[in-house]
Amino acid sequence: MDLFACAQTLFWISTGFVFYAYAGYPLLLLLMGMIRSRSAQNVPYQPSVSFIITAYNEEKRIREKLENTLRLDYPSHLFDIVVASDCSTDATDDIVRSFESSGIRLVRSEIKKGKEAAQKLAVESTAGEILVFSDTATILEPHAVSTIVQNFSDETVGCVSSVDRFIDVDGAVSGEGAYVRYEMWLRQLETRVNTLVGLSGSFFAARRTVCRDWAPDLQSDFNTLLNSVRLGLRGVADPNTVGYYKNLMDQRKEYERKVRTVVRGISVFMRSLSLLNPVRYHLFAWQLLSHKLCRWLVPFAMIVALMANGYLAASSSFYRAILLMQVGFYALALVYIGTQRVPRLGMLRIPSFFVMVNISILDAWLRYFRGERIVSWNPSKR
Repeated sequence: MDLFACAQTLFWISTGFVFYAYAGYPLLLLLMGMIRSRSAQNVPYQPSVSFIITAYNEEKRIREKLENTLRLDYPSHLFDIVVASDCSTDATDDIVRSFESSGIRLVRSEIKKGKEAAQKLAVESTAGEILVFSDTATILEPHAVSTIVQNFSDETVGCVSSVDRFIDVDGAVSGEGAYVRYEMWLRQLETRVNTLVGLSGSFFAARRTVCRDWAPDLQSDFNTLLNSVRLGLRGVADPNTVGYYKNLMDQRKEYERKVRTVVRGISVFMRSLSLLNPVRYHLFAWQLLSHKLCRWLVPFAMIVALMANGYLAASSSFYRAILLMQVGFYALALVYIGTQRVPRLGMLRIPSFFVMVNISILDAWLRYFRGERIVSWNPSKR
C-alpha cells in the first residue's frame, strides 16, 4: 500500500470513528429500540429515603439548597436529610446546624478527602432503602423525590438519573445547549434498549445494595451505575425528574470542570475493564465501549483525520476541498470562542462547543497519563 492509499485509509477510518461515536451509536440504539423496550413501568412506591447533599465551603448557597429540600413533598417519617461536609472551612457547617430543628443532620469529615469520601460518610450514617444524592447548586421541584423513587418499583432498576436543565442567572429556565439535549436524548434511548452508561452527578438515586461497597476515590455517579450493572441491575433516566442548575459564566472554569469530569471518568473506566466482557455483560459491554471509550478517543481520531487530510490535499482537489471544510470548521469554533457575547454569532455555538469538549478530553488524557486522578474537589461556583 502506497502512502496516498495509507493516508486515505487513515482519513476515512478516523472520520468514520468520529461519526460512529456521536451518530452511529445512537442510531443503532434507535433501531434497536423499535424492537426492544425495557422502559420501567412505574407504580406508586414509597420506600424510606435518605437524601444526601454534599458540600464544601458552600456558605453562599447552602441555605437556599436546604430550604428547597425542605419543600420536597416526600412523607417526613420516610425522609432523612443529611448534609455531608467535606471539612468545610467557612460557615457552611454552622448554617446546616441551624436547620437541625427541621430534621436536617450534618455529617462532617474532619479531613478534606473529596466528594466521594464525604458521601461515603453520609451513606454509612443513613438507613434509607433508597439513597438520593444531590449537589448544593441543584434546585429541585417539590415532587422530584417522589417521582424519582417510583422507578424502583421495577426490581430490575438499580439507579435512576434525573434530567439536567439549565437556568439563567436571573432564574429563568433557558433552552439547553445542543450537546445537553443530545445527551438527554441518548439517555432515553439507552433506557429503552437496556441501561444507562452514566448518571447526572447533580441529582441521582440508587438502591442501598448498590451503594454497599462505596468507593471513596471514584466518581460516584459513574461508579454507581457500574455497580448496578455488576449486580445484574440497570440504570434508567426519568424524563419527569429534573435537576435545575445554572450555567457557569466563566468559560475557563467550565473548561476545567469538563477536564476534571473526564479525568475522573477515565479513572473509573480503567478500574472497570472487566465490564467490557461481552460474554458476561452482553449488550452493556458494547454500550460502555461506545458511549464512553469511543467518545473519549474522538480527539485522537480528529487529529489523525486532519493530518491525513493535509497529506492527501497535496495530491487531490477533492481532499483539498475537505481540508478547507475542516479548517473552516475549526476557524468558526475559534471565532465564536473569541466573540461569545455577540448574539448574531450564536449559530457558531455548536462547532465551538464540540471543539472545546474534545480539547478538554485530550487535556484529560494527558493529565491522566501524567498520574493525575483528581480525588479532591472545589465545587464550581455558578
